[in-house]
This record gives sequence, structure tokens and C-alpha cells, in this order.
Amino acid sequence: MSLKTNQDYHRASNGLVAGGTLAYVGSIFLLISFISPYWVQSYEETSSAFKHMGLWQYCFDQFRYPYHQFDKMFDGCHYIYSDEYYVIREWLLPGWLLAIQAWMTLSFILSFGSLVIIALIVVRYPLRFILHYEWLLTGIVFVCTAVSSFLMFISVWLFWTQSSRRDWLMYPNFNHLSYSYYFGVFSFLIHTYASYILYYDARRAYDLRRESKNLVMQMYDTNSRNGFV
Repeated sequence: MSLKTNQDYHRASNGLVAGGTLAYVGSIFLLISFISPYWVQSYEETSSAFKHMGLWQYCFDQFRYPYHQFDKMFDGCHYIYSDEYYVIREWLLPGWLLAIQAWMTLSFILSFGSLVIIALIVVRYPLRFILHYEWLLTGIVFVCTAVSSFLMFISVWLFWTQSSRRDWLMYPNFNHLSYSYYFGVFSFLIHTYASYILYYDARRAYDLRRESKNLVMQMYDTNSRNGFV
């Protein structure tokens, strides 16, 4: 392919670049929220045995679960599905937290999956495929970003309403929502704004495709009539 041919195709729209940039920033926030163990943290002055937790990790300091039949002490930070927490996993993972784990995981996959598609559209690779299906790909990017944003919203909302339950972490007044949770909230807000921009870019791409098809059909009809003259 010659240099002149490479310069003929149109580049990605400003809307896609702007929406993709926001989605990228939101995904970084989502990554931090997803992997860091600070959704809930205890106040230092309370000297609580519970220290902090995230979606996948709990941290205790010489904690004894009062309803466990054996005098087992839990100390340090451990993966929530590790053998260390096997005997108290049902208490650590109520149904609503399991749902949040599932929603945030799906949101994570959709968010980073949309970034891959955006990158391919921006770099125009593979060129022929991107130019032919750009309208469809931008629509997929919008749907992935919007669904990811919605899943984050219901996750942070549900966690906010349930994190102070007394049948979950004991002494909830000793604890507070921490930075990992707020990173999730900020990621939701950024993804929402990004999906708003990507929606209009997807509409633009679809309208351009429809106009191009109409133009081709008009040219075809004109050439057909000229053939009978």
C-alpha cells in the first residue's frame, strides 16, 4: 500500500478519541478499586481487630470469630477464597457481596474489552475491517462502556447500603468507606460521561453509514437509467 493510499482514509473521530480517553482514565480508577483491599477500613483509634477489606481480601489483627466452635485466631491479610478463611467464608461473603464481586468483574471485563476495540479503531488495524465496520464497532464500544457503568453503579450503591449491616462486620460504627470504594464511584462517574460521548459518536457513525449507502444507491439508480438512454 503506497504512502498516498495510507493518507486517504479518514481517521478516528474526535468524539471517539475523547470518549476513549475518558474510558481509559475510568478504567485505571476501576483497576485500583478492583484490586486494592480498602473498600472498608476501621478507624485507627478504635484498635479494632478488623483492619480493612476489599473485594478479594480481608485483613485482621488477632481476630477471633465469636461464633466459631474452635478458638482460631485470624491475623494478617489473606485472599478471601484462601484456606485461611474457609471456616468463616460464609460470614465474610454474604450474598450481596458475592453479587458485587460478579458485577464488578463483568464491569472490569467490559471496560477493558472496550479499550481494546477503541485502540484498534484509533490505529486503524486491520484497516479494511475497521473502515467497513466502524459504525458497528463504535456501537459495541458504547454498549460495553454503558453496561460497565451501570454495573459499577449498582455495585457501589449496594455496597453503600449494605456495608453497615451488623450481621456482617461486627461493630460497623468503628469502620468507614475507604479510598478503594471511592475510586469505584469516580470510575462509575467517568464511565458514565464517556458512554454519553460514545453514544453520540456511535449515532454519528451510523448516520454517516446510512448516508453513504443512500448515496451509493442514488448513483446506482442514475447509472442504470443512463444505460437505457
